[in-house]
Amino acid sequence: MTDFSHKRFAIGIDYGTQSGRAVLVDLSNGHEAAVHVTPYRHGVLDETLPSTGSKLELDWALQHPNDYLEVLRTSVPAVMQASGVAPSQVIGIGIDFTACTMLPIDEQLRPLCLQDEWKERPHAWVKLWKHHAAQEEATEINQLAEERGEKWLRRYGGRLSSEWMLAKSLQILREDPEIYAEADRFVEAADWIVAQLTGELRRNSCTAGYKALWHKSEGYPQPSFLRQLHPGLADLYATKLRGEVSPLGSRAGSLLPEIAEQLGLCPGIAVAVGIIDAHAAVPAVGVVSPGKMVMVMGTSTCHMLLSEEEQEVEGICGVVEDGIVPGLFGYEAGQAAVGDMFAWFVDESVPAYITEEAREQGVSVHELLEAKAARQQPGEHGLLALDWHNGNRSPLVDAELSGMLLGMTLNTKPEDMYRALLEATAFGTRTIVEAFRSGGLRVDELYACGGLPKRNKLLMQIYADVSGMEITLSDTELTPAIGSAMFAAVAAGAEAGGYSSLQEAARHMARVQQETVKPIAANVEIYEQMYACYKEMHDLFGKRTDSVMKQMRRIRHQ
Repeated sequence: MTDFSHKRFAIGIDYGTQSGRAVLVDLSNGHEAAVHVTPYRHGVLDETLPSTGSKLELDWALQHPNDYLEVLRTSVPAVMQASGVAPSQVIGIGIDFTACTMLPIDEQLRPLCLQDEWKERPHAWVKLWKHHAAQEEATEINQLAEERGEKWLRRYGGRLSSEWMLAKSLQILREDPEIYAEADRFVEAADWIVAQLTGELRRNSCTAGYKALWHKSEGYPQPSFLRQLHPGLADLYATKLRGEVSPLGSRAGSLLPEIAEQLGLCPGIAVAVGIIDAHAAVPAVGVVSPGKMVMVMGTSTCHMLLSEEEQEVEGICGVVEDGIVPGLFGYEAGQAAVGDMFAWFVDESVPAYITEEAREQGVSVHELLEAKAARQQPGEHGLLALDWHNGNRSPLVDAELSGMLLGMTLNTKPEDMYRALLEATAFGTRTIVEAFRSGGLRVDELYACGGLPKRNKLLMQIYADVSGMEITLSDTELTPAIGSAMFAAVAAGAEAGGYSSLQEAARHMARVQQETVKPIAANVEIYEQMYACYKEMHDLFGKRTDSVMKQMRRIRHQ
């Protein structure tokens, strides 16, 4: 076992969709001393409630708050035991979480779903980020905000998501007003977990800004807008969403003695305010200054960019001051389907002979298709795809768009289609880069992190060739947890063995590979031609309300 006795550490806890992981991070170099993953016992509740077995309606996605607590009680002691690090060497804890993942609580911070009186009511449970059953509410919010000319709407690309706090709150009020009335507050799961550690509820500037419409200078939307939306919603921000908004890197509080005993840590250590999982990855790859876009790539992709000014950018998911790095405006955009689109193709569209060939070679179907596709030159397959299998998040902000594959012949092979889908996501990212540049922002460098960049080398080469930009890759798949540990180190401060600023923490703890992915000039030239074709399809189907794509969707839902 490595001797860590002279070092200081922080714990980053990364809460995902299916599991949570604790990572014990060396503050001197950002390396993991130990990692432990705890799968959520109840997973994603999208069919029935665990309390009664009652069926849930379409597009619901709930979770059990005890699963989050189990991550703390299981994974934190596990990393301490596995590493041999003494509790006195751990100076802080940081939390990142999916968002908007929200729950109603009472005055004692107890979830309503854990109380016998309310456990049979679906709206008492945690609404996971991908709970999409509030789409009707989101549509009404967008229409009213546009009619009233609400300034804040432009900060979110002109359209709010059904995933966000306002739409989910309105759905609760409409469908179960008793739960709405009973709830003392609605809170992000990130802030609730931090409150479990400290006994104090503080709303973090990241989720408040990106998911609840908070603005550092202007605050929240006015009660007059909320009242017109629904009379009972007028005091939402003053009551259900009340609470101090704290900047990232600040100290939410100190670890409670009784919790410290459960976790095997020292009481009183710093607990940082929470942050969205993807956003925590930005400083973890060393990006703490403007002009560098970070792509957090997984089932979907989030694109983050820092700037010293607030600009209107087409189709962004939000711009928030102090939303990623204190002192800067953080911009977020995204693609709704990336890794899950590749998974869809492998799971639903690959012929048996490919599966058998992969089995014989002892590789996954993904690996086999990547190897076959990598032998091709750009444009060789003659295909062009639209990456909208889960709608378009940016820059079109239209969940009703769908995927498309053009150019198939009787000679088309699975690897051709697989490569076309990889290329489509790269073209989609380029539209986002161009939207930022059209909005007056610099995009000088690209960074990539997450599971996809490490597993799929062809994908990253395609991204470099399509963008014409060099790409720096993260050196770990645990990037959000590393970022959370960095915020914990800043919350603890230099006097405790941490850091005085996020910039200083990034200099010591950021993890990137030395070797970068550089564009290949010959490929760039071909992809310029293909991107022009992609943009023609993008505008034809994405910007016309009467397109064949939209007509087919209407027919499907008749």
